Amino acid sequence: MEYRVTSLTAKQTQEWGNQLGRHLRGGDVVALVGDLGAGKTAFAQGVGDALQVKGPMTSPTFTLRHEYLGKLSGTEVKTRLIHMDLYRLQHPEEVEVIGVEDAFKEDTICLIEWPEIAEDYMPEDRLEVEILGSGESPREIIFHTREREWEQRLKVITTS
Repeated sequence: MEYRVTSLTAKQTQEWGNQLGRHLRGGDVVALVGDLGAGKTAFAQGVGDALQVKGPMTSPTFTLRHEYLGKLSGTEVKTRLIHMDLYRLQHPEEVEVIGVEDAFKEDTICLIEWPEIAEDYMPEDRLEVEILGSGESPREIIFHTREREWEQRLKVITTS
């Protein structure tokens, strides 16, 4: 199943991330797909805002992984937010070396930019967020899922 929305600005892309972030739970994995400059990090920053992450969220392109503490939306339940950027990886074996699978835990929400190289390591129950467009052009954000539970959450997000 897929749901499509449009974003006219980086701020709106961030707001769509915020909308999703309000419905995330521990154990959720979100794959962020799109070209350079599409808005993957802006979307991730919106998720961080929804989870009340303190401090700036920046792209982990050079460090591969940033970890933050936050709270599940509307609760006092603490959660870890791990934001990964796998752009610089050259071989699928590197995914195992940096411990991508170690981030898939019940108390953690995981956002992965450039997840294609990690396909064999990704859980089946994940959400893929594809962002099409770059520069000053509008973005089309497509939420792809195969799981019924994600579908229910996405209906709330995309129809509100």
